[in-house]
Order: sequence, then C-alpha cells, then structure tokens
Amino acid sequence: MARPDKAAAVAELTDQFRDSAGAVLTEYRGLTVKQLQELRRSIGENASYAVVKNTLTKIAAKEAGVELADELLVGPSAIAFISGDPVVVAKGLRDFAKANPNLVIKGGVLEGKSLAVDEITKLADLESREVLLAKLAGAMNASLAGAASLFQAPLSQAARLAEALRQKVEAEGPAAGAAESSAEAAPEASAEASADEPNTGESSES
Repeated sequence: MARPDKAAAVAELTDQFRDSAGAVLTEYRGLTVKQLQELRRSIGENASYAVVKNTLTKIAAKEAGVELADELLVGPSAIAFISGDPVVVAKGLRDFAKANPNLVIKGGVLEGKSLAVDEITKLADLESREVLLAKLAGAMNASLAGAASLFQAPLSQAARLAEALRQKVEAEGPAAGAAESSAEAAPEASAEASADEPNTGESSES
C-alpha cells in the first residue's frame, strides 16, 4: 500500500475509533464474501464491520487514544465499530460465531475500557436497549392504569351506591306509601270512634 493510501487508511480508522462507542476485534479467517455480508446484516445499523490491517489499526488506535492489546492484532483482523446499542452488536457477533466457527471474537473496547471475550459474551446475554425501554414503558403504563383505577374507584362505588338506593326507594315506594297512609288514618279513625260512642256512665251526684 502506497504511503498516501496508508495515511488515508489510518486517518479513516482513527476517525472510526473516535466516533464509535466501542469496537470488537475479530478474526475472519475462512469466511466467504457471502458470509461477511451476512455478518454485516446480523449487526445491522448498530455497527460497521470492516477488514483492517493490523499495523495500520495499531497506529490509528494510538492516535485516537484507544489502547489495544497486542494479541488483538494477530492474524487476519476485522473490526466491528459500534455506533448503536452494544448489546445488539455483541448478540449479532456471538450468534454468528456460533453458526460460523471461522469467526473468532478476540476482544474489544467499550467506552474506553478493554473488553475480554467473556465480557463480550456477558454483554450479549443482556437485554437490548429496545427491550428495556419496552419493559419500562409497560411498567409505567401499568402504574398509570393502577393509579387511574384508584382515583376512579371511589366515584364508581358512589355511583353504585346511589343506584342501589334509587332502586330500593323505587321498590319500596308503594308499600311504604300504603303503610304511611294506614298509620295516618288510624288516629283519625280512633278519634271518630270516640266521638260517636254513647256516654253510658252515671253521674256521681245524687
């Protein structure tokens, strides 16, 4: 590679290291062009995957202030530069490596911290940002629904009580009216009977 081309490649890699949240270094020995395309699709828009030269990558990482262990830059290397959710990238790489053993995950960096292979695997086992947000939204909706039901409960209970009282009044109305009429009529009848009754008592006067 001519010197100007090397300088351009280093500059591009340096920008990718600086602009990315992290990077996962892999060995792609034995992978076909078609398989590499499938790998790029598996990580989607969350990362870019590029074959790199180890010597140029080492220079670019140093210029970007990223520390890469020497063992990460051995053999044919390709880097997944993370631009989106790192969990999605880790899952995509792990699952692809399971189906295609020729892809070897060597390690990486995330937010300036080195990542070992087992740490990348643990990252892949986490839930993605979208899943977490969906769960959070579900929890919030459930809380809001619960709060709404608490606010609505007294009103609905009052409405049911009012309706029950109304029905009771309607059901007992005629009978209660008849009872009240009988009660009012009884004293009047008693008074009338007392007035009509002849006085049979004798005077005590002689």
